[in-house]
Amino acid sequence: MTRRPTPEDRFSFGLWTVGWEARDQFGDASRPPLDPVESVHRLADLGAWGVTFHDDDVIPFGSSDAERDRILGRFRKALDDTGIVVEMVTTNTFSHPIFKDGAFTSNNREVRRYGLRKVIRNVDLAAELGAETFVMWGGREGAEYDGAKDVNAALNRYREGIDTVAAYIKDRGYDMRIAIEPKPNEPRGDILLPTVGHALAFIAELEHGDIVGVNPEVGHEQMAALNYTTGIAQALWAEKLFHIDLNGQRSIKYDQDLAFGHGDLLSAFFTVDLVENGFVGGGPRYDGPRHFDYKPSRTEDMEGVWVSAAANMSTYLLLKERAIAYRADPAVQAAFEASKVLELSQPTLSEGETLADLLANPAAYEEFDVEAVAEAGYAFVALNQLGVEHALGGR
Repeated sequence: MTRRPTPEDRFSFGLWTVGWEARDQFGDASRPPLDPVESVHRLADLGAWGVTFHDDDVIPFGSSDAERDRILGRFRKALDDTGIVVEMVTTNTFSHPIFKDGAFTSNNREVRRYGLRKVIRNVDLAAELGAETFVMWGGREGAEYDGAKDVNAALNRYREGIDTVAAYIKDRGYDMRIAIEPKPNEPRGDILLPTVGHALAFIAELEHGDIVGVNPEVGHEQMAALNYTTGIAQALWAEKLFHIDLNGQRSIKYDQDLAFGHGDLLSAFFTVDLVENGFVGGGPRYDGPRHFDYKPSRTEDMEGVWVSAAANMSTYLLLKERAIAYRADPAVQAAFEASKVLELSQPTLSEGETLADLLANPAAYEEFDVEAVAEAGYAFVALNQLGVEHALGGR
């Protein structure tokens, strides 16, 4: 029996997840619109801790200032009544046709200026609501045709936009960091900063990169045939894992946004293992929210929306339980030793040893028994099987 989620688990949901009307390119909505206030209450009832949103998820695009204030008043009351926190905010720079060629990298300078104003306004709102992370997903920052975009100029404008926002956050004294969310494609044919690696390289070129990190999403990395667990591990190693988006994806196809664990279950297990237990040999730890960016399947009715929301948390808690048992299992610890996983934490050069010392040491090369060492296996299959058995509750 899975225990009930509590706010201490720090589970959060995007309002666009449960609020998705299930409209896609081939079919109209199969569910009615959902009031964000109702979403806050229902998620609190399920044991969630926080919510996140794009500005347009709460305040319809083009609302007057008076209407905006009225909507935000209702929304704040729901937060106060339930104790739900707003842990992250982002900006919709992809739905309206004005952003059909992007916001920060549009070929149209006036669109870029408008997009920057829209983002800055939402940064202020995020700060008012206490959000500590501002996610920036450039879903329209890209192209379908290689000749349509001067990529050098586009990356310069992208850097200009994010650096401007980061400088504003610092100038205003906001306790907030920016997290770039990579994605390889969809809705654009190709999106700039398509993977965690691209985003990390881009951040290294920013003037204010000290407050800019990444927000990797399971499906986005797996759409590019990449390993999500390895991706967030590298972001952790770089101390740039500011936020995570959890969902499910089944191989290279459109962005499915399945419930967490409903795609590659074993990958989900090792993701939870890393998030909850950290690196085997020690190192940086992720201490942020466990955020779900999924969509209730189009086949679900309104009750199914909440069943699917609960499924994300339930699966995470089950895998957390299994992952903790996995690390505590003496057989697993012995398998780490047999596979030399812990030996990888030992520096290749000993303390005080120089390259000259290594070159002068015949035991490291001339006298090294290459064939004997090459014959030995690493027992990785046995180690992985222990992970499978723990993930499936077989141990």
